[in-house]
Amino acid sequence: MRALRSTRTFALVSAVLGVAALILGWLGEEWGVWHSGGSESGPSADVASAAESVPAAELKPETTEPQQFKEARRRMVDRQLRARDITDPKVLEVMGRVPRHEFVPDELDHQAYDDHPLPIGHGQTISQPYIVALMTQLARPRPDARALDIGTGSGYQAAILAELCKEVYSIEIVEPLANDARRRLAKLGYKNVTVRAGDGYRGWPEHAPFDLIIVAAAPDHVPQPLVDQLAPGGRLVLPVGKYPQDLVVVEKKKDGKVERTSVAPVMFVPMTGEAQKE
Repeated sequence: MRALRSTRTFALVSAVLGVAALILGWLGEEWGVWHSGGSESGPSADVASAAESVPAAELKPETTEPQQFKEARRRMVDRQLRARDITDPKVLEVMGRVPRHEFVPDELDHQAYDDHPLPIGHGQTISQPYIVALMTQLARPRPDARALDIGTGSGYQAAILAELCKEVYSIEIVEPLANDARRRLAKLGYKNVTVRAGDGYRGWPEHAPFDLIIVAAAPDHVPQPLVDQLAPGGRLVLPVGKYPQDLVVVEKKKDGKVERTSVAPVMFVPMTGEAQKE
């Protein structure tokens, strides 16, 4: 009798837990959607320019990835990017493929796909996924492009660009972060990214001109050396000013004329080094 009663009790508890899991799963699909209200994402040419075949990075053979990360990345793309104003199909595709959890500290990997920045050490952060996608979309990467990434951090933006461009050069002023990012990107199989430690204010003239430049730290003005290193038709995307900053796009036209457009208010860590001396 005791065994029968225990069996019935176990069955009842299992049924209750099953129903609870279904309810929580349904609610999980409905919660957590936050809309920024949208910001200017550039003309529709952003979509057309990246719609060509993308030079996929030479990644190591695919390893088993926990399903939880795949699902979290899918939700990130659907709710944080596509639901706002990220429309470039190649940017959406790459954001849905690059394993962001590999670019955050292990103790924070459960937050890797959440809608906010995360600390990566040395007073630096990995940007919110939406901001990475927005800046990438605004920069208009293309398969034959040479990109400059200033403020490597953990290497996430460089990885995104490596999937969309032919060559990526990345500069990080904090040497331990630069070294870690270089090892991380190599481990993940990215062979078209070169990382060095240094001050990004003056760019990387040995590899200029660049078709696009993305800066992940905020100077209080647009560094002229970066404008000078833009190729004709190139775009520089960066935050400018004090808190909050303006996300700015500087475009060098084919005739050399430079146009500046303010896109949206953002918050980044300040650019250190020479930028603070100017």
